Amino acid sequence: MKLPDPSAVTRTAILGTGLIGASWAALFLSRGLHVHAIDPAEIAETRLRDTITQMWPSLVALGHADAPPDFAKLTFAAAPGAELAEVELVQENAPEKLDLKRALLSEIEAWLSPSAVIASSTSALLIGDIQSWARHPGRCIAAHPFNPPHILPLVELSGGPQTDDAMLDWAMSFYAAMGKKPVRLRRQIEGHIAGRLGAAMWREAVSLVEQGVASVADIDAAVRFGPGPRWAVAGCHMVYHMGGGAGGIGHYLAHLGDSQERRWSSLGTPRLDATLRDRITKGIEEEAGQCSVAELAAERDRRLVEMLRLVEE
Repeated sequence: MKLPDPSAVTRTAILGTGLIGASWAALFLSRGLHVHAIDPAEIAETRLRDTITQMWPSLVALGHADAPPDFAKLTFAAAPGAELAEVELVQENAPEKLDLKRALLSEIEAWLSPSAVIASSTSALLIGDIQSWARHPGRCIAAHPFNPPHILPLVELSGGPQTDDAMLDWAMSFYAAMGKKPVRLRRQIEGHIAGRLGAAMWREAVSLVEQGVASVADIDAAVRFGPGPRWAVAGCHMVYHMGGGAGGIGHYLAHLGDSQERRWSSLGTPRLDATLRDRITKGIEEEAGQCSVAELAAERDRRLVEMLRLVEE
């Protein structure tokens, strides 16, 4: 299959315009691409334009845009149609239901060129399962962003058993051209990399709540003001490499590897029963205070932009 030049893509499609789809749409528009959005919801088009407008200041602050969004490059439809014929990449963001994603891929393939790339933003499903109904499964990849995609650079790329290796090479170049920091998984796995790491850390955070070790707010603060900033500039393996001093990770593992294993053996495996869910919910309510979710997200985005500008300097 002849693939388009990854640095010369001009026409994309967004399948599903919820929070993740809107964020991808904003990013693609900021890079000057035409975006054809598809969503059956009655208010989807208005909601999408409003959401992009709200997201745009972050893109400006990051240097990805220097003018208001060009909505002339945004088209919309309630269902797939002939507009997909010239699209070079589809970013799929449908709900995490396997049968739904399979059916949508079958539907859009009736309109797509055989050379168009299909990238799923799936966070938990395997691309190998999603691509199983595709006419051209070799072009199907998982391209999982880290929320919010228009701000955070990470995108995790993986293929299924039928994915062409050249497709992942192409995707690494395309998303890099979009200003992303793509990482390539050597094999597909549920949750990808970041999702699994996040799940592991949150499991222990929940266990600490369950054990009554600390409040929800103090556990969050421990992450925010300790490992969180450090991981942002080094990553979890590199942190321990530097922790080993001149001997690096080899020295660390030789002298402290056993202590790590002891800690691993003591990590919790909490059950999210009604009592624990209630404790977490009340803890979050206390931590959030009077701030709404929208206000918290806006403040998160502001801080992320500030942090990324420092990290990239």
